[in-house]
Amino acid sequence: MSSPAATTAEASDSVFGDTSFRRFWFARLCTTIGYQIFTVAVGWQMYDLTRDAFMLGLVGLVQFLPSVVLILMSGHVADRFDRRRIVRTCQALEALIAVAMAVASLSGRINPEHIFVFVALIGATRAFETPTLQALLPSVVTPRQLPRAVALASSAGQAAIIIGPAIGGFAYVAGPGVVYGLSATLFAVAAVLVSGLTLRQPVQRLTAPVSVKTLFAGFGYIRSRPVLLGAISLDLFAVLLGGATALLPIYARDILHTGPWGLGLLRSSPAIGALVTALWLARHPLNRRAGKVMFGAVAVFGAATLVFGVSHWLPLSMAALVVLGASDMISVVVRSTLVQLDTPDDMRGRVGAVNSVFIGASNQLGEFESGVTAALLGPIGAVVLGGVGTLLVVALWMRMFPALTHRDRLHDHPG
Repeated sequence: MSSPAATTAEASDSVFGDTSFRRFWFARLCTTIGYQIFTVAVGWQMYDLTRDAFMLGLVGLVQFLPSVVLILMSGHVADRFDRRRIVRTCQALEALIAVAMAVASLSGRINPEHIFVFVALIGATRAFETPTLQALLPSVVTPRQLPRAVALASSAGQAAIIIGPAIGGFAYVAGPGVVYGLSATLFAVAAVLVSGLTLRQPVQRLTAPVSVKTLFAGFGYIRSRPVLLGAISLDLFAVLLGGATALLPIYARDILHTGPWGLGLLRSSPAIGALVTALWLARHPLNRRAGKVMFGAVAVFGAATLVFGVSHWLPLSMAALVVLGASDMISVVVRSTLVQLDTPDDMRGRVGAVNSVFIGASNQLGEFESGVTAALLGPIGAVVLGGVGTLLVVALWMRMFPALTHRDRLHDHPG
C-alpha cells in the first residue's frame, strides 16, 4: 500500500492530467505533423523536379540559414515578450506559407527556385517558434514534473513524425497541393491551441536593455557550463555526421525500389522507436547515470546508421531506423531536460535559440552534408561514413567532457 507521501509525490508528477499541458501537447503534435507533411512534400517534389542529390541537400541548407541569421534576435524576443503570442504568430505565418505552396503547386508553375524561397520562409518562422516553444514548457509545469513533461512533449513530436510522413506520403498521390493544404490546416489548429494556454509558473522576462551582452548571453552561458556544452555539441556532431534523412528519397527510389508510400514508411520508422522510448521515459524517467546513458545511446545511433547504410531490404532498413530513433530520443530527453533545468527562466529563450541552431545544424546542415557527400561517394558511402564518424565522436567527447560523462541525476529540484 502506498504511503501518503508517495501518493502526494505521484500526484505532483502527474503531467497529462493538466488541461494547459494537454493543450501544449496537442499544439506541438499539430505543428509538428504540419511541418513533417510539408517536409515530405518538399523532398519528393524537389527530387521529382531535379533528380539531383545535391539539390536535396541544398533544401536543408536553405532552411537552416535563417536560423543562424536570426539566432540573436529570436532568443532575445523569446525572453522579452509573451511567448504564447510569439508561437501562435509563427504558426499562423507557417499556415500562410503552406497555402502559398499549395497554390503554386496546383497552378503547375512551381520550380526549384520557388521551393527554395518558401523553404527559407518556413526556416525563418521556425527560427522564432522552436526556441520559444521550448522555453514555454517550463512555465506550463512544475520543475519536478519537467523531466516527464519533456518526455511527453517529445512523444508528441515523435507521434507527429510517425503520422506526418505517412499522411504526406499517401496524400502526395493526390498531388503536392493537397499535402500543403493539409499542412496549412494543422498549423492553424496549433495556433488556436496555443492561444488558450495558461501558465502554472511565473515568467521571469528579460528587462535589461538590448546590448551586445544580452544578445550573446546564451552563447556565454552554454560555454560556461561544460555539461550543457558537451550535451549540445555531442548532438550537433553526431547527427551532423550520422543523419541520413536527406537521402531517404534516394534510398526509397533507387536502392529499396519503392515509391512515395515507402518513403513515408522510412520517414516514420525512426519516430516509431522514438515514440516508444519517449513514452517509456515519461513513465520511467532517468534517475541515475544520465551522462553515460546519453553517450551509450549516441553510440547505438551510430551503429544503427551503419546498418541502414548497407541495407537493401526495406524491412531491415525500417528496423535500423526504428533503433536509430529510439537511441536518438534518449539523447534528446537528456539534453533537453538538462538545458531547461540548468538554465534560469529569463535566459531560456536565448539559450534555447542557441540550442535550436545546434539542432538545426545537425539536421538541416546535416542534410546538406549528406547531399554533398552522396554526390561524391554515393548514398551508401555517405551513410556508412557518417555512422563511423558518429562512433568516433562519442569516444572523443567522453574524454573531452568528463563532467557530462559523470553526470548522475538530471535534476535536483525539490519542487
